[in-house]
Amino acid sequence: MQNLSRKLPPLDALVAFEAAARHSSFTLAADELNITQAAVSQRIRNLEEALATKLFERAHRSVTLNAAGREYQHSVANALAHIVSATSGINPAPGTTRLTIATDETVAALWLSPRIRAFTDAHEDISVRMAVSDSVEDCIAEAVDVAIVLGAGDPTGFHSEQLFEEEVFPVCSPVYLAANPQIATPEGLAASQMIDLEDDRWDWMNWRMWLTECFGSEPSNARRIQVNSYPLVIEAAKNGMGVALGWRYLIDDPLRAGALVRPLEASLKTGLGYNLLTRTGSRATPEVEAFAAWVRSYEW
Repeated sequence: MQNLSRKLPPLDALVAFEAAARHSSFTLAADELNITQAAVSQRIRNLEEALATKLFERAHRSVTLNAAGREYQHSVANALAHIVSATSGINPAPGTTRLTIATDETVAALWLSPRIRAFTDAHEDISVRMAVSDSVEDCIAEAVDVAIVLGAGDPTGFHSEQLFEEEVFPVCSPVYLAANPQIATPEGLAASQMIDLEDDRWDWMNWRMWLTECFGSEPSNARRIQVNSYPLVIEAAKNGMGVALGWRYLIDDPLRAGALVRPLEASLKTGLGYNLLTRTGSRATPEVEAFAAWVRSYEW
């Protein structure tokens, strides 16, 4: 895809061709584009010369696409429609402002996505873009207005406030607990089928760390399921595949719905937490504050 300027005809010629092909008329195309009929004719002539192919059959008072023109019309019309759609996607609709919210996959899937409609319904003048990445660096990129991340301190250009302290405890499906009642004890839990997150972050709790901190023991069952996506870890637990570690607030919904249960009451507070990062200075916009106020309104 290099040297596109040498391979593509001028955009104004393509726009004139699309309009003339759609109307089967240079005159109607000129009216639509607010230029002269001679200008339309010239642009299409230039296009045909660049392609070394005639696109229209010209009669005294009419023009008709030939076979090459009909084939070209299909591709050009679709390409221009994609450009229009992409441009509309970048620019918010008139009367709206764009707010880019960044967070990791876990928060996006388990907490933000199920709730974001409440925010957009209350703020119809704000167009929301969600940027999802497990990289903190991505979540504080230049294009981001507000973020929800694990830790991250107080990065330049942002104000940081903790939303909730990290609290972790075992969860499984009711069916799995009924079939494995022994997991209600520390010894039985250590011997259970564990679902673990395969992750590169040093500060993300795993089963070995959790059991060591809570009971001074380690997993005694070598059988383990490892998944590199935390939302899929939770799905595996809901489907009865074993016991997973659950993060308070992030899995409240499946706990309330009964899709997950806690086989025992033990839990661990790590001292870390999820933070709300809001832009400071000139980028502390009303949209950022509206989202921050909405997030704070939840009972963390």
